[in-house]
Amino acid sequence: MGALPVLSAPLLLRSTLVELGVLVTHLLRYPTGMAQERPLPAPAGTGADGSAARLPTEGRAHPPVLLLHGFVDNRSVFVPLRRSLHRHGWRHVEALNYSPLTCDLRRAAELLGRHVEEVCARTGHRRVDVVGHSLGGLIARYYVQRCGGDARVRTLVTLGTPHAGTRVAPLMSAHPIVRQMRPDSAVVAELALPAPRCRTRFVAFWSQQDQVMVPAATARIEHPDLWAENVRVIGVGHLALPVDATVAAGIRSALATTAADEATQGAVSVA
Repeated sequence: MGALPVLSAPLLLRSTLVELGVLVTHLLRYPTGMAQERPLPAPAGTGADGSAARLPTEGRAHPPVLLLHGFVDNRSVFVPLRRSLHRHGWRHVEALNYSPLTCDLRRAAELLGRHVEEVCARTGHRRVDVVGHSLGGLIARYYVQRCGGDARVRTLVTLGTPHAGTRVAPLMSAHPIVRQMRPDSAVVAELALPAPRCRTRFVAFWSQQDQVMVPAATARIEHPDLWAENVRVIGVGHLALPVDATVAAGIRSALATTAADEATQGAVSVA
């Protein structure tokens, strides 16, 4: 891999100003996402075959999308993204909150797995797509790669996730789960272990202007066993990744591409 480009001062300044604007907007929106989201209830009764009734099938061309926020954040960070997905045909989009008091990424991955199973049971879909920002992406990757979640997660999209650990030293670095995001952590070492036959497709969005990922390329996925695509975005900081319109378009494209690939494979197998 060649040398990464040096940050230009104007681009860095612009992305920093945008980050500040995003931070102010998100602080205002934050209280609206503190409570856990109430999922749509499954309809009462049973289907013609005696199975439990499921949610309406409108939009079933897309599996459910689960959104998982970053450290000390909540589901409100995904308001623009879920609006974008809804406008473009995704009907089942849910955001999951996890507690900032969570001290072990592995435990958070187990809780994610339970939520995925519940969503599959409630919607009738066999698999889901997941979009994770920062720590949320790392939790989802651990679930997929180390907890058998590849059977349930079709595509995992990560936004500014420290796949190889980040060397940034935040004020809250004493928190156990923050230490698990460091390059020398046991969690990062586990994710570097072989992962043969992993069925999930990974799409990692990363930005040279992401000042929380140190180095920036740590938000890329470099693993010989994983089906991974790394997407570099220009001029987008860490906080802006979940709300940027260009990134949202890239997420929609990634999810739609996976669906198209599956349709093509299905047609070939039938033939």
